[in-house]
Amino acid sequence: MLIETIPAALHEQRLDRVVALIADISRASTAMLIELGGVTLDGVAGVPGKVKVKEGQEVTINTSMIPEKELPQGDASVVLDIVYADDDVIVVNKAPGIVVHPGAGNPNGTLVNGILALYPEVASVGDQLRPGVVHRLDAGTSGLMVVARSQVAYDSLVDALTRRDVTRVYVALVWGHPEVATGLIDAPIGRDQRDPTKMAVVIDGKFARTHYDVKKVFELPQPCSLVECQLETGRTHQIRVHLDSIGHPVVGDSTYGGARSSLSSPRPMLHAAKLSFAHPTTGEVMIFEAPVPDDMQAVVNRCE
Repeated sequence: MLIETIPAALHEQRLDRVVALIADISRASTAMLIELGGVTLDGVAGVPGKVKVKEGQEVTINTSMIPEKELPQGDASVVLDIVYADDDVIVVNKAPGIVVHPGAGNPNGTLVNGILALYPEVASVGDQLRPGVVHRLDAGTSGLMVVARSQVAYDSLVDALTRRDVTRVYVALVWGHPEVATGLIDAPIGRDQRDPTKMAVVIDGKFARTHYDVKKVFELPQPCSLVECQLETGRTHQIRVHLDSIGHPVVGDSTYGGARSSLSSPRPMLHAAKLSFAHPTTGEVMIFEAPVPDDMQAVVNRCE
């Protein structure tokens, strides 16, 4: 059972859209769930999906009535760059454009489908709908991810991420020149009150901190900077939202103000370049680095 009090960000949104967001299910599944009486609004069942909810109302979702999702299957057509693998962990250098796990709108062709084709035993690790996944990268972000291959590793890595013992460093090309070359963005992140499909810096959001360090500045074709960012927390879209919040959105990021014709880009210029964690069973510190991919390097080269 999921119980959610409607936040300001979802005020005046349709009930069916809210349910789809909360339960992470398709609109078709949402419509069926509402029709079957699996959703109540302030304790009342049978409320039409088109009704707009109000801040402070309580939505209850009977998760046992959600149509069962098909478990992800292996798909050998998903080509992955496996950087390292042993009996417990798999480190992947994710290509841009690949979605990490199946979900609404992306039922297959994901990184998880590719992992299952190579390592079918991962199907029993962690959440069955996103097996092995302990952290994610946005579809448009490239770079390093660790996937758990055993349940012991899954539990250990989730705990390490909670304790902030996993080091994740990203490289981003951003618009403009930050006034301070090295800094810390400490700003809570939550759903954007104007668009609940986006995230934003909001006063009642979740604690979020990003360290950044300007590595290089460019003047042409427009002022830009190459910035290294280290996550202290791991909120949805954190780096993209934080950089936009200080007036320096990621180049190519159409969601957060970074898409401009003066420097066209095929995707947000954001790459997970470094990953470090203690191995779940040996305790050995594992350190991995992945160079900036060709598509991002091509955009950077146009600035030099």
